[in-house]
Amino acid sequence: MSFRDNLLHLRSAHNMTQEQLAMLLGVSRQSVAKWESERSYPEMDKLLKMCDVFSCTLDDLVQGDLTDRPQTPDSTTSSSTWHKDLFGYDDLMRLFAARIANGVMAIILGVAIMVVFFSLGDSTEHAAYLSENLASCVALLTLFIGITIGLAFIIPISMSRSSFMKAHPYLENFYTQAEIDQTRKAFTLQLLGGIFCIFLGICILIALADTSLEELVGLPVLLALIAIGVRFIVHGGLMLGRTNLDLYNETAAEILEAHEISHASIPPEQKKQMLSQNRTNKKIGAICGCIMLISTVVALCILSIPYLEGGKVSYTSGPLALFWLPWPIGGILCAIVSILMKGFSHEDESL
Repeated sequence: MSFRDNLLHLRSAHNMTQEQLAMLLGVSRQSVAKWESERSYPEMDKLLKMCDVFSCTLDDLVQGDLTDRPQTPDSTTSSSTWHKDLFGYDDLMRLFAARIANGVMAIILGVAIMVVFFSLGDSTEHAAYLSENLASCVALLTLFIGITIGLAFIIPISMSRSSFMKAHPYLENFYTQAEIDQTRKAFTLQLLGGIFCIFLGICILIALADTSLEELVGLPVLLALIAIGVRFIVHGGLMLGRTNLDLYNETAAEILEAHEISHASIPPEQKKQMLSQNRTNKKIGAICGCIMLISTVVALCILSIPYLEGGKVSYTSGPLALFWLPWPIGGILCAIVSILMKGFSHEDESL
């Protein structure tokens, strides 16, 4: 029995398309088609991956006869045999959610501790526990430490996620509805827990208002509880978002270049959609870049008006006080452009 016959039988028994097998092996669909037409032969690492996918030995796959192998419970459930996480996506996204949430919490906690030290050096409401200069130095140091710890969580895992998306720009959905429902319940609990922590912090601040402990205890406790609450909400949101593989595939199209998508092992229909989305994103980027450049020019012109007129410069009144306005307007226009262009792009694809 030839390798070709074994491959055709195993793929048919598992109800697996050439695109799906190609995705699992990290090759193109054309490569699988060539193997099945005996125009080429897979490399050893691809053969070993096929053995893992089809649960067979290398000798049986290459030289044996697998066409008469009896059906097993795994092969009878053929619709789900290839719907599994073979690339470690779920583990990566769980780690991504935890580290991003912890990084955000660390930064906000740094701000909370900074407020404590500033309060210790403030002698307006109570006797200062530290000199003002020492309190300021320690406060800024704690803020720097908090930001450093937060970025140490966020940057490496973000780079790992980006590298993973470039290596696997398209993933078939392998999550069951039960897993998605469970994740939604977990997100609801974390969202409620986060809101409760923030609400509790506000209550504590109100209780300590107009007392000597408002700045020393109330505000830092509020910020600490906000940090914990935001951690719950961010972690729950990212854990829920990990189950949306359609969004993952769309995001991959945004970070990959067109030539990377063209050479990636992606089903043709999805590749066409990703290339179309990539072109749309480039147009949006160019238009938004022009909008923000124009906004910057307008802001600089507003700043130069008092100097051109030779009048007194005031940053709190007159047109100079509104020099910052072009940037948020530009941001809103960019959001509108993005929504409209993506909407029209989806309509064009459906026609």
